[in-house]
Amino acid sequence: MHPPLRTPLRLSLLAAVLSALLLSGAPAPVHAGRSCAAHQPTAQSVQRGMELAQRTAVALDASGAQVVLLGRAGQNLQQYGLRYSHLGWAYRNEAGLWRVAHKLNTCGTAVADVYRQGLGEFFLDDLWRYEAVWAVPTPAVQQQLLALLRSRDRTLALHQRPYNMVSYVWSSKYQQSNQWALETLALAMEPASITTRDQAQAWLQFKGYTPTVLKINSLKRLGARASAANIAFDDHPNDQRFSGHIATTTVDSALAWMTRAQLAGAPVVLSLGY
Repeated sequence: MHPPLRTPLRLSLLAAVLSALLLSGAPAPVHAGRSCAAHQPTAQSVQRGMELAQRTAVALDASGAQVVLLGRAGQNLQQYGLRYSHLGWAYRNEAGLWRVAHKLNTCGTAVADVYRQGLGEFFLDDLWRYEAVWAVPTPAVQQQLLALLRSRDRTLALHQRPYNMVSYVWSSKYQQSNQWALETLALAMEPASITTRDQAQAWLQFKGYTPTVLKINSLKRLGARASAANIAFDDHPNDQRFSGHIATTTVDSALAWMTRAQLAGAPVVLSLGY
């Protein structure tokens, strides 16, 4: 059985919950594309996150899109040449409201679940930089994705709970958040022929997707594996792993590929300048 697809709070209720968090200091339970260090939300971070969400919503409304690939900068990955850390599929639900389907890791564990959240929740995750990026798929791709994203069962069809932040792009042992998003795209595009993650990955390879290859030396790999339950390297081919070449799915590579494969237009960036 699939785990429940988590649903968002209404924005009015969200504001009350955020106020309670600010008073209690309770950490958020799930994260993706950021560290798991406990950070108490501040009034300024909440205000900036909500401003980014509001301005993104206005821009998405003006675009006329029904579905976009939406990314955020939740973690500083500059040392790897990456600007963004996490993505999801933002889409209009049946009521015309923007929702984001994305996969989030439970901090301190090696598992993750798929959530549906509003734009406010998506951008209230201790961001490294208050910047949004999105790519608008072609009308044909949007049509396929919208039908899938509005279906709970189809959205979860290729979801796998075992999570690894740097999972090997062509392995099905683990599944990180960006990997789920692209494999779900493959399922949406070929619903009659794709039923497994291996088949989705074969479609991505056929369409020319190329992952980001991170250069991570042995000391960093050993330290990360020993200190974090959500990081593993045992799914990577030995020759690549031992040479420190870690091929994984990133926001930057996904956006570049979507444009290159003519599945979406060029990425659009909205920054608050903070």
